[in-house]
Amino acid sequence: QVQLVESGGGLVQAGGSLRLSCAASGSIFSINTMGWYRQAPGKQRELVALINSGGTTTYGDSVKGRFAISIDNAKNSVDLQMNSLKPEDTAVYHCNADLTRRGIRMLYWGQGTQVTVSS
Repeated sequence: QVQLVESGGGLVQAGGSLRLSCAASGSIFSINTMGWYRQAPGKQRELVALINSGGTTTYGDSVKGRFAISIDNAKNSVDLQMNSLKPEDTAVYHCNADLTRRGIRMLYWGQGTQVTVSS
């Protein structure tokens, strides 16, 4: 089994910063991509940022230039540094991992962590 353990999040004022972390643990696997999606009340889940094991990144349009994702392949973890936060960044942020385990590619999700940005 693979588990995603998320940390970070919380309440911050507009213009502030937060850092989210997600670590994958469990039996042997290889990382294809890891990253974050978010879902605000009444809205669809949207991409925040993804990174592959080689360090190539993809960002959602609304966070480009403000958020930065990084990966630690040795620790099977990703960090999301969120700067210049806006009230519209308020959402539940879910860690996502596309992993290959025993030759089978599977998608895993974390339980989510709340990020609230006050105006």
